[in-house]
Amino acid sequence: MFKTVQEIGVYIHRFHNLDLFQQGWYQIKISMRYEDSDILGTPTRVVQYEAPELGYDDIYGVWRIDDRDNSFSTQPFRIKYARQDILLSILISFTLSPGKYEGLPTSAVILKFELMHAPITEYGSELQASLHSSPAAVHEFRIPPKALLGLHSYCPVHFDAFHVVLVDVSIHVSLLKAGSHTPSSKVPSHSGSKAIAGGSTDGSSLALGQVASVVVKPHMLVKALVDSFNTLLEDLQKLSEGINGAIDMTEFASRMDGINLFHPILKANIGTVVGDVSEELPQNDFEKATATLELQSGLLHTLSDDDLLNIFDFLGDQVFYLWNNFLNFHRANNRKILKYLRDTWAKDRRAEWSIWMVYSKVEMPHHYLNSGIDEPSKNGVHKRVSSLLKLNDDPAQIAATRAELHRRSIAQMKINNRFIQDMYIFGDPSRIPIVIVERVMNAPRRTFSENSYFRNVDVIDKLGSQTGCSSEAGKKPCGTSQPQKGRELKIVVFVHGFQGHHLDLRLIRNQWLLIDPKIDFLMSEGNEEKTSGDFREMGFRLAHEVISFVKKKMDKVSRTVGLRNIKLSFVGHSIGNIIIRAALAESIMEPYLRYLNTYVSVSGPHLGYLYSSNSLFNSGMWLLKKLKSTVCIHQLTFTDDPDLKKTFFYKLSQQKTLENFRHIILLSSPQDGYVPYHSARIELCQAASWDYSKKGKVFLEMLNNCLDQIRAPSSEQRVFMRCDVNFDTSSYGKNLNTIIGRAAHIEFLESDTFAKFIMWSFPELFQ
Repeated sequence: MFKTVQEIGVYIHRFHNLDLFQQGWYQIKISMRYEDSDILGTPTRVVQYEAPELGYDDIYGVWRIDDRDNSFSTQPFRIKYARQDILLSILISFTLSPGKYEGLPTSAVILKFELMHAPITEYGSELQASLHSSPAAVHEFRIPPKALLGLHSYCPVHFDAFHVVLVDVSIHVSLLKAGSHTPSSKVPSHSGSKAIAGGSTDGSSLALGQVASVVVKPHMLVKALVDSFNTLLEDLQKLSEGINGAIDMTEFASRMDGINLFHPILKANIGTVVGDVSEELPQNDFEKATATLELQSGLLHTLSDDDLLNIFDFLGDQVFYLWNNFLNFHRANNRKILKYLRDTWAKDRRAEWSIWMVYSKVEMPHHYLNSGIDEPSKNGVHKRVSSLLKLNDDPAQIAATRAELHRRSIAQMKINNRFIQDMYIFGDPSRIPIVIVERVMNAPRRTFSENSYFRNVDVIDKLGSQTGCSSEAGKKPCGTSQPQKGRELKIVVFVHGFQGHHLDLRLIRNQWLLIDPKIDFLMSEGNEEKTSGDFREMGFRLAHEVISFVKKKMDKVSRTVGLRNIKLSFVGHSIGNIIIRAALAESIMEPYLRYLNTYVSVSGPHLGYLYSSNSLFNSGMWLLKKLKSTVCIHQLTFTDDPDLKKTFFYKLSQQKTLENFRHIILLSSPQDGYVPYHSARIELCQAASWDYSKKGKVFLEMLNNCLDQIRAPSSEQRVFMRCDVNFDTSSYGKNLNTIIGRAAHIEFLESDTFAKFIMWSFPELFQ
């Protein structure tokens, strides 16, 4: 009979507790189904590669298969502390019958992971009852039809913002001839493996009885098997080369010869085969031969059903041979394959998520100069009023309109690639934040050719990574030092905003940890419940907190493996960015400036509120000044001194707080009414461009001071980006938060999708 089955292998390597709120017993439940039908995938094979490295008290029971929903559940394990790793190392194979589908797959498969939780004090029947209740979190993925002919991909599972973990998973897909498996008895609902390394259970016959008796097109199934064969062969070659491991393909060449002799409609293109093989080196035909099957599909319609069935059976055997070889290869090299697939997945992030990202580049202006009566313009010098900035052009409105047009175009896209699609993102693509990345090219670097945006970024990143030079403050020679021994200490400091909490930026922290698990992080608590005072005092407290933390980490590393280098990065939200800059201006921080690496400003009012167009927010600021006499609000609005040049923000702009960072990323949103758009982006605003008073002159001087720091001598290695984040506001509704612009300001803390896009598109800035 012309019948095929879809086999999807799910390899779960480890469970890493990144940011779970509760201790307790946890279990991962897996199921899958076709996207537009009720056909479920059936667990047919379970292989325990390695025994979990857990104590007797940290595991309970066994893995299980539930016949009621055709799901698989891992062995329950206990989570007691942050950054805890649980090695699972288990492969579960599911099969799905084609059902109503003919030939090539036309429906995607939805892969569902559920996180089950029970209190840490429960045991026995109470524990089982809790684990079988509603899941604590769910994470779904979509395997598109193109991928169902063959796929090997990394698939990290994180669940949601309240249950942030990392489950290292890889997915392996192939289309097989039904009946290729050796029949075996059905797996009972409550049976399982008692963590015996290498133990396995095969129940492939579960799915074979579900193959629907429908009229299929035999020639389409033959073509599908040819495509599956070629895809699997190509992927095996990539895996073998990627991990530098040999696959036993002893029968490969003879099988290819057999294809040429089997039927003239099939043709195997075989490369040069080397006959002499060293006994010390296992035969790896991928290094000696390349082969693909070519099918003269136009002649398929002329063949009888018997001939087609013979070809179908023959091809099914070849695909099963390759699939079996892969499973053996994976079992012997599961860790190496997982690492290779993860590295490939990381490199593909920029391409896959480019749907929601728009790239551009601009030249940084030399200086904005006052063109008023007291300072006439001169020939050859840029005036403050740029010809590009017209009276009716509102940069925030332009950015919002640009993002909305892009969002509408996404709604009309049909996305069907070979990537595994995260349903948090691909479930409703038009609801995902749009990120407009603006790479600011420094004025001294105008010699770059007008190539693509990515080429310029790649050149800049390559320069920075090859030289490894610190900023001018470091006073270290570049290109002459030999590789040093010891550990590179990487510290990231997260600073909350006005009346914030030290965990406000935990979602961005979690993304950073996923990119670089070796970082040490400080969630600043020094100014918690103390953000109404003077910025100088807040900066002083943060400086002492950072120095204490850095010294503690330096001492620990020095005593163990030795200290090679330090990279000190900062992330701030809202006025947390001003606190960071105030801290860096403190004299006690001077010895640490040479170690500054990456600075991420999340909606920070770097130029204050000298020009703020949000009248409702301005009224609230006025009330805070009048009723509570909040010092930092006076400083933000430049009312802390009658002379604008003696105000805190003007003096801060004269401090070299930005000069020593190697990478600067400014995040802003035109929907954020709490922080002026230009202030978050450190750029000229419309109102200031037409203001010829002393106020306008002071603003321009502050702007130039900040840009001069970014344009410092170390700019040959500096990456300076402005990233506009445009959230989908359709779900907010009409309320006070959206009217005053607070919703977008807080969304930076409650969503991490924008952070994923930016950080995984430019991982070199966060390592």
